[in-house]
Amino acid sequence: MVDCISAREGWERLAADKDAVLVDVRMPAEWQSVGLPDLTTLDKNVVALSWDPYDAAGFAQALRDAVPDLATPILFLCRSGVRSQQTAELAAHLGYETSVNIVEGYEGPPDATGQRGRVCGWQFQDLPRYFPG
Repeated sequence: MVDCISAREGWERLAADKDAVLVDVRMPAEWQSVGLPDLTTLDKNVVALSWDPYDAAGFAQALRDAVPDLATPILFLCRSGVRSQQTAELAAHLGYETSVNIVEGYEGPPDATGQRGRVCGWQFQDLPRYFPG
């Protein structure tokens, strides 16, 4: 079973559990345009691993390579919580004991004007982030 938590809860879990890993499954263009979570104050790095639903086997192998221990808690993040739900479910299917979806995502759903990052999510919560360069 996959847990679903908020972005703030994700940050708190990453801070509280030294073994927990954050996997950002967005695409490189998304990382460039709106940034990546910055976990340096937690002495951690984000695992940036893009999800391609047409290559689940490739993603599964890349995840196994990046996080080989099935006991490692993994939190998954995407833009709005949909891709991260898919990858969290895949990880659970692969045998990872703790697979968590950050359901709000990085940017969250659009507001009434169609803008993201203004309702909920990592960006809205003003959690640490950086732009890869």
